Amino acid sequence: MNIIVIGPPGVGKGTYAEILSRKYNIPKISSGDLFHKAIREETHLGKEIGDYVSKGELVPDAIVIKLIKERLEENDCREGFLLDGFPRTITQAEAMETSKVIHRVLNFVAPDEEVLSRLSGRRTCRKCGEIYHLKNRPPRVSGICDNCGGKLYQRSDETPDVFRNRLNVYRKKTKPVIDYFRKKSLLVDIDASYPYEEIGKVIAQCDEALSEIR
Repeated sequence: MNIIVIGPPGVGKGTYAEILSRKYNIPKISSGDLFHKAIREETHLGKEIGDYVSKGELVPDAIVIKLIKERLEENDCREGFLLDGFPRTITQAEAMETSKVIHRVLNFVAPDEEVLSRLSGRRTCRKCGEIYHLKNRPPRVSGICDNCGGKLYQRSDETPDVFRNRLNVYRKKTKPVIDYFRKKSLLVDIDASYPYEEIGKVIAQCDEALSEIR
């Protein structure tokens, strides 16, 4: 199955995508992960990406499309994949469909207040990039990564002011993509407003949407 998951920043789509990836045994490919890897490694492209991310702006299509297409050619994607955070523009959507068949688009939705609450508690490891949440997934030792012992920090693009800008950019740029896939009868809305303790209710909606194509 070739699946796309979309939704506003902080809605939890990365967490849901991880669960679905393990459940259906297909790799989760996150544009955000690819971006932050390049930023951490301080490559030329990473520095360019970092300038956009720190301002809460979308990375240009040409850069995103190149990164994603290269990743999809790797061996683990032969039986399917789950794309997280791509496509975000019509140009990206059209580029995706010219190279791969998309079977379903899961659109996660939740109120702004809930999303902001989730995002404000997120912390990222400076060393390995692992993501935690102060309430939903706290580290065993405050401020320290369970995996590598690196220090946790709040990314500059996850502060309230930058988040609001990210949300506005998301809505402006991504609404046409939602409409694009909805017209093709590929998109299913998933209610992601449930608290972390009831995450099973979100996954159940995904399973129902995916059962139609299996």
